[in-house]
Amino acid sequence: MSLKGSITDDMKAAMKAGDKDRLKVVRMILAAVKQVEVDTRAELDDAGVLSVLEKMVKQRRDSIEQFRKGGREDLAANELGEIAVLQDYLPEQLGEAEIEALVDEAIQSTGAESMRDMGKVMGAIKSKAAGRADMGAVGAKVKARLGAG
Repeated sequence: MSLKGSITDDMKAAMKAGDKDRLKVVRMILAAVKQVEVDTRAELDDAGVLSVLEKMVKQRRDSIEQFRKGGREDLAANELGEIAVLQDYLPEQLGEAEIEALVDEAIQSTGAESMRDMGKVMGAIKSKAAGRADMGAVGAKVKARLGAG
């Protein structure tokens, strides 16, 4: 079953179970996927749905940061709850050691030597880490490695 189909089934299950919080987030996911499909006039495959989910998680992390700066821990907690539901649909996240290994491998395979090669390195990593790592954090690691090297 496709990821989108599984999310739709989860929406039905949340309705039957009366789980209003989960239902709200699942409906939000389906609405975001539908919006992208309407905008692009194409049905999204699993990779496209994963991309939408990653974007939603990133938006919520940014919101949490802003809410905490504003002293609104209640709103930050709400966003954390939404992230927990969103992450149910994302593949298991890579650990620090796995990310470091990916960065090393990408730098070696692309022959990167300086910051000018960052795009090549990130391109090599993105295909392997899509949906499994925060690409902003990965970018910072690559930048540190290329800046030092």
